[in-house]
Amino acid sequence: MSDLLDTLPYARFLGLLTRQDADQLTVTMPFADRLIGNPVLPALHGGSTAAMLELTAVAQVAILYPRLKLPRPINVTVTYLRSGRPQDVHARARISKAGRRVAHVQAEAWQDDEGQPIASLSAHFLVSGHDL
Repeated sequence: MSDLLDTLPYARFLGLLTRQDADQLTVTMPFADRLIGNPVLPALHGGSTAAMLELTAVAQVAILYPRLKLPRPINVTVTYLRSGRPQDVHARARISKAGRRVAHVQAEAWQDDEGQPIASLSAHFLVSGHDL
């Protein structure tokens, strides 16, 4: 799935790296100064965290639907749970329901401890139509 993320300019800008074990994909966003949104704390920009989560979810859907060119988001909700520190962020997504037309995906991003996520995502993706 790194091939998919490599084709997306914003994924390249974020420097996203992927590791896949069986059907489980882990995406890492290496820390870079350009990702800081609040230099006073300093804290990662919420937009970069949200984009990382959405791109992780897109890549996970693409694993389940390999013929799909690019899953189209229907709706995306991101919940910020704590400030992202200036260090690498990791994310995983899981598909909680996949039908013929729509897939529901949940994703979490964490830094040091996977049990202490900094943000979570819930999204629906269109998986049928003109992209198949």
